[in-house]
Amino acid sequence: MRTIMMAWIRRGTLGGIGLLLAVALVWALRPQPLAVDLAPVARGQMQGVITAQGVTRVREPFAVTAPLAGTTTRAPVEVGDRVIAGETEVAVIRPADPALMDMRSRAQAEATVAEAEAAVALAEANLQSAETGLAHARAQLDRNRALAERGVIPSRVLEDVVAAHETAHQTLRAAQSELDLNRAALVRARTQLIGPRAIIDVSADPGECCLRIMAPHSGLVLSVADQNARVVQAGSPLLTIGDLNDLDIELDLLSSDAVQVQPGASALVDRWGGEGVLEARVRRIDPAAFTRVSALGIEEQRVRLRLDLLDPPAARPGLGDGFRVHVSLIVWQADDVLHLPQPALFRQGEGWAVFVMENGRARLTPVGIGRQSDGRAEVLDGLEQGARVVLFPPSTLKDGAAIADRGM
Repeated sequence: MRTIMMAWIRRGTLGGIGLLLAVALVWALRPQPLAVDLAPVARGQMQGVITAQGVTRVREPFAVTAPLAGTTTRAPVEVGDRVIAGETEVAVIRPADPALMDMRSRAQAEATVAEAEAAVALAEANLQSAETGLAHARAQLDRNRALAERGVIPSRVLEDVVAAHETAHQTLRAAQSELDLNRAALVRARTQLIGPRAIIDVSADPGECCLRIMAPHSGLVLSVADQNARVVQAGSPLLTIGDLNDLDIELDLLSSDAVQVQPGASALVDRWGGEGVLEARVRRIDPAAFTRVSALGIEEQRVRLRLDLLDPPAARPGLGDGFRVHVSLIVWQADDVLHLPQPALFRQGEGWAVFVMENGRARLTPVGIGRQSDGRAEVLDGLEQGARVVLFPPSTLKDGAAIADRGM
């Protein structure tokens, strides 16, 4: 009897184990809900934003250029120096040094000098001869006047002597002028032999020999073309002056984006290096686009925009000319819009669709979509506020499939 009971117990135990294994196998083979990420359809504010990188610019920089050719001295100002209009000296231009002469040019110049010296010597001899002739004519005139007063000679003879004296006087004046002319020619010829560093007194005060350029505008020196002394031509850039309190922002957009922006549109400036977000407003949109080749080698038509910074200079300390900033242009704004995350959308035919979770099941739902911006899309029809949609739905997800929230 006891043996029979043990056999029944053994059989019951094995049967129970087999039943448990069967239940476990059925549970394991039962389809499991697909874990997905869900997000609600909500109502709130939406903005159409175009983001771009811009560069700060001084609104009205003053470029100082050389008004004439010459040699600039070492720049009296450096980048960052503050200057005052009409008071601060920003550049000094000295006359340019003469060029070096080759052997032929120097020989010709020396021959010209010798010729001029000979002409001066000849003019001096002529002057001495004219002085001697005038002295003789004066003596003749004095003697004949005395004879004419006593009636010894006729008046006609006295008239001839007076004319001779006047002619001698004019000859002396001509000889003197000829000497002056030849001396000037000698000076001109000798200047051709002047070499570099001999044309000016480098120790003289700049105001005595050179052109001093004063600051045309008060502000800071933004750039100096060259700190060292150098030869410049008329119109060569010397330095740039600007006021960092008067900054704006320059950026360029794709032409397809630029048509969405209107003058006066608001913008937010962040990632400029300081704390907080700066406000700006579009001041100007260029009417013509330009071509730029992207890093991928694609030709793009871009349009340049200028934005005014609305925050006072105290709110943007340290921001200077040529600094890179990140700009978000607000092209449209709505305060009460039904919207959903863009990752929930996918194409179905010619329209859009989403998967909505209903009672643990994925329901394929066509939706009407309006404007899209900043990762969200406006819902025009097909969904109600509070519905939960599947984000990044996999291609294997089908209508009616069991799903579960991954975040729970």
